[in-house]
Amino acid sequence: MSTRPGARPSSGTILAWIIVVVISLIAGALVVLNAAAIVRSFWPPEPASSQGHAINNLYTIVFIIAAIIFFVVEGLIIWTVLRYRRREGDDELPPQTHGHNLAEVVWTVVPTIIVIFLFIVSWQTLITVEATAAQPDLKVRAHAGQFQWTFDYLAADADAEDPAIFTVSAPMAPDGGLVLPAGQTTHLYLTSQDVIHAFYVPQFLFKRDVVPGMVNEFDLTLDTDDAGQVFRGQCAELCGTGHRIMTFDVSVMTPDDFQVWYDQKVTEAEASPPPPPSGEPGGSGGPPPGGGPVIGIVAVSVQFNVEELSAPANAPFTIQLDNQDAGTPHDVDILDEAGTKVFDGKDFNGVATEDYAVPPLDPGTYTFLCSIHPDLMNGTLTVQ
Repeated sequence: MSTRPGARPSSGTILAWIIVVVISLIAGALVVLNAAAIVRSFWPPEPASSQGHAINNLYTIVFIIAAIIFFVVEGLIIWTVLRYRRREGDDELPPQTHGHNLAEVVWTVVPTIIVIFLFIVSWQTLITVEATAAQPDLKVRAHAGQFQWTFDYLAADADAEDPAIFTVSAPMAPDGGLVLPAGQTTHLYLTSQDVIHAFYVPQFLFKRDVVPGMVNEFDLTLDTDDAGQVFRGQCAELCGTGHRIMTFDVSVMTPDDFQVWYDQKVTEAEASPPPPPSGEPGGSGGPPPGGGPVIGIVAVSVQFNVEELSAPANAPFTIQLDNQDAGTPHDVDILDEAGTKVFDGKDFNGVATEDYAVPPLDPGTYTFLCSIHPDLMNGTLTVQ
């Protein structure tokens, strides 16, 4: 876009400069308008627990120290480039300095002080996050299995291996997930039956591995201001082909609402019959309860063994689900062509077998699926 001295700029040159100025103004406006979002992007999510606040404070301290060092170093580099740039007539090297006691002391002592300080504050944060209460308000066992989370609510004096008072199998709210009281201390046990998983909720600001053969545990105290919130959790360790669906919700309730929910779950658990023995249809050993033909489905490795089923129209039939995935819940639901659920089978943990009595269905094409793993376990049911 250069022109000869005294020559008038061409229309193309003027247009090019106009475009450059307009683009620069737009870019500057976008930066100004999104300044808050840009600054916020340097920080982790807003913490939702007392442990998360401790981690967030540590992050802020480290970030500020790193920012100061960055601007000091970059400022000195820029100052040096400008101050000692070569000027016209500079044909000789400037005086050379060999050794400087004060500079050497500064660049040795200052980093040492910074490292010692960071060690102390990091250690204090670690002690805070790792601390566990002698008498927590609630104990929960979060059990990970390919590719599902289940949550066992334990008695106050229970250990990680003790039986649950009740279990929440569905991982997502509002019917399932991890439900916790705000402002109270929850002690979580993490267990796995197969491979390494990871318990991760962004608002908690930390991740814990779930390792087969061992129990990881920690305390969690959610903020009272977050009562009514639902946070999304996930497995953060690649655990197989279904890793992407291994998510769960964390619903935060006030202590009073949580107690109502807890008492309701205890009542439901006490009213439910014991699970059927492995290998017996429905635990009865008798004929299927639904009458009509029996359709067998096997669930193994979070997959159905069949993708197509057929059943008689306008007549009852029985679906017998053999769940061979130990500790992992499955069920069978049936949806019509519009996606409306026409049959809802109860989920249960493997290894076990369950008979579902399906009422008569009109002729047509339906979808059968596991409501807990719908992306991996589904097929077509033809009723004719």
